[in-house]
Amino acid sequence: MKHLGGAASALLLTETLRAASAQAGQTPTPTPVPTPAPAGPFTLPALPYGYDALEPSFDAETMHLHHDKHHQAYVNNLNAAVAAHPELAGKSLDELVINWATLPEAARAAVRNNGGGHANHSFWWPTLGKGGAAPSGELAKAIDGKFGTQAAFQDKLTDAAMHVFGSGWAWLVKLPDGSLAIESTPNQDSPLTAGHTPVLGVDVWEHAYYLKYQNKRADYVKAYLNVLNWDYVSGKFAEKA
Repeated sequence: MKHLGGAASALLLTETLRAASAQAGQTPTPTPVPTPAPAGPFTLPALPYGYDALEPSFDAETMHLHHDKHHQAYVNNLNAAVAAHPELAGKSLDELVINWATLPEAARAAVRNNGGGHANHSFWWPTLGKGGAAPSGELAKAIDGKFGTQAAFQDKLTDAAMHVFGSGWAWLVKLPDGSLAIESTPNQDSPLTAGHTPVLGVDVWEHAYYLKYQNKRADYVKAYLNVLNWDYVSGKFAEKA
């Protein structure tokens, strides 16, 4: 083989190994070919911290699975839906999520589920991160004005999260009149569709917590409150106040 080029040598070696396997009665194992993700306008945002940054509240294994697999799947499926419906080209994620009910019927479910999943998670990741122990500034005033105390707010948010049947989200949102409210949405529905601006949210899909907390959703929600990045959330609220 010394007189052959690199590519030819590699090919000859591969065929030699295949022949040897066949003579030994073994079936050669085909080399797996990865399936490329659908190309499209939407991409998976990087986490703004390490996978283990939220330990011990959120474990690194769950963060890998949640971000790299589940969120990526929403992105892939949304890109596939947009590719299958050229009339959706050029629309932003918010436009798709807010107006999914007006889209062509064949595209609605895919956009509602996967566009919502992409929007919800893209919003969610930066709101986590151990930044600040409590809301501050305008958000602190708004929470106290609506709920009385921070403890009362946390109790109501926890109650909303615990009463989501199956999969979904519990949210603190800003209503069009500027007031705050706690609400829940099923599956990957977004508050944006109802004209509500999310301030923070609790993902209560089991893939967000089951590896560590199993069926103990209340423990997971308590852990979520320990890694809520109040500095970031308060700052974003002030920008839109």
